[in-house]
Amino acid sequence: MAPPAGQIRPGRYLAFFVLIVIGLYSLVFFTGDGKPTPKLGIDLQGGTRVTLTARTLDGAEPSKEALNQAKTIIETRVNGIGVSGTEVVLDGNNVVITVPGEQGDQAKNLGQTAKLGFRKVANVQAATPLPQQPPPGTQPPASQPPAEGQPSQAPAAGQSSAPPAGGSAPGAAPAQEQPAPPTPGSPEAEAAAIQAAKALRQNPALVANPADQAAAAAAQQLQQETLAQFQCLPNDPLRGNDDPTLPLVACLKDGSQKFVLEPEFLPGTMIDTAASGYDSQRGGYVVDLTFKADGTKVWGDFTSANVNKQAAFVLDTQVVSAPNITVPILDGRTQITGGFTQAEAKNLADVLKYGSLPLSFASSDATTVSATLGLASLQAGLIAGGIGLLLVFIYCLFYYRLLGVLTILSLALSGAIVYGVLVLLGRWIGFTLDLAGVAGFIIAIGVTADSFVVFFERLKDEMREGRSFRSAVPRGWVRGRRTILASDAVMFLAAAVLYLLAVGEVRGFAFTLGMSTVLDLVVVFLVTHPLVAMVSKSKTLSSPKISGLGGVQRVGSQRRTAKVAGATVKEA
Repeated sequence: MAPPAGQIRPGRYLAFFVLIVIGLYSLVFFTGDGKPTPKLGIDLQGGTRVTLTARTLDGAEPSKEALNQAKTIIETRVNGIGVSGTEVVLDGNNVVITVPGEQGDQAKNLGQTAKLGFRKVANVQAATPLPQQPPPGTQPPASQPPAEGQPSQAPAAGQSSAPPAGGSAPGAAPAQEQPAPPTPGSPEAEAAAIQAAKALRQNPALVANPADQAAAAAAQQLQQETLAQFQCLPNDPLRGNDDPTLPLVACLKDGSQKFVLEPEFLPGTMIDTAASGYDSQRGGYVVDLTFKADGTKVWGDFTSANVNKQAAFVLDTQVVSAPNITVPILDGRTQITGGFTQAEAKNLADVLKYGSLPLSFASSDATTVSATLGLASLQAGLIAGGIGLLLVFIYCLFYYRLLGVLTILSLALSGAIVYGVLVLLGRWIGFTLDLAGVAGFIIAIGVTADSFVVFFERLKDEMREGRSFRSAVPRGWVRGRRTILASDAVMFLAAAVLYLLAVGEVRGFAFTLGMSTVLDLVVVFLVTHPLVAMVSKSKTLSSPKISGLGGVQRVGSQRRTAKVAGATVKEA
């Protein structure tokens, strides 16, 4: 027979909760690697997180297909490097690479576009060293007077470059409102920089048919002018975004030479394999390439027709090396030299072996946390959580006595199932616990304790109205249950909205907060309420000296006596 409304069979609820815990920890210990440890984020165990932001030629949003393809290629590169525990995830238009431990330096190169192409060298010129930037706070040197016969570039002292008063000069066009320049660093600004670089360095007129002498002479003149304007900058806006069907003005890797290159005659997609090694004859590390069948034919035809000429190996709009062709190469093999270190040669071989990315990426953020700092962060999080729990325990014991003990027990059981769920989520979906997640759990302690307080205060309200401890439990639970459900529903909705709108670590905070809120309901319904019901049925445990409800019972007795006396007076 079902119990009356508000009354339960506590044993069944507690037995159901015990089954849940047994099932949960059976999965923890007997599935996966069987280790009862959650997956920690790099801020707790140390590591590197690199955020790569996709760039497009026109500043538009990259397609989802291109982002997924880039993610797959980066994952392949990660597996090829052999760094264990690395994660590659899409976060909006960003690709986030997380490498735990001390192997994170390799992750900073995984976002290289690796767009390799082979071009014929049309012109080469030594690059002018970049001027040294004066240190902050120092005055630039005084400008030299202009050479004789040359106009001055700046107005003389006492003169103003502003237009004369009284309006514009006669015949001048009326001033027009200029559009606001794009914000530096914005996608629009990057797209404008790419287009400007293409207009200068990928002009089709840079290369002409040698048979047309007039066009060849004009192209030669344009090459000299372009090389004079072009400077080798460390952050090339065109990197990885050049058009292979057009000529290209680019720099050698070390910035010592500038090249005018003809359109690409052999793309990097025709590479079959790539491997790094040490060339004892040259005395440096190199990358050996082997072409596919069609690439072998193209490379053989080119080298046969261009003996004693230069061919440039262009990687992401940068000339890696430009060797002189001495003999035809017909076996489909070639070698890239470029003053590599061992790590650089291996990294280049790896990225070439697994193909180029469909998008170019800018490294917008790279965070490295040492293992020592991660351990210190974990200890700080545990100390903060321990202090929070201790304060809740002291308050509950002081204010609720025996009910406070039930609160402590419920919180301990809640922590047990939260920990088990964390281990399984890390194993199944790769959920990592970071500092933001720890903060979510610490806040969840207060949310869980708040549910107990609501229930206990409703229970006291019922006893103040004259009911006994035993009869007040079902009525107080019915009234408190609504408030607990409403409070947790609001908290869960807030966490869900935050999870959907936020990115990065904030999502981890929202996830842990929402998960703890759901598990709070499980503990309150299956543990706290049944335990309180069991205590109310025990003569020993429900004693006012142990339960701490003596004061409330006295108030209820006084009100009940007053009601009886009032009713007696009315009857008289």
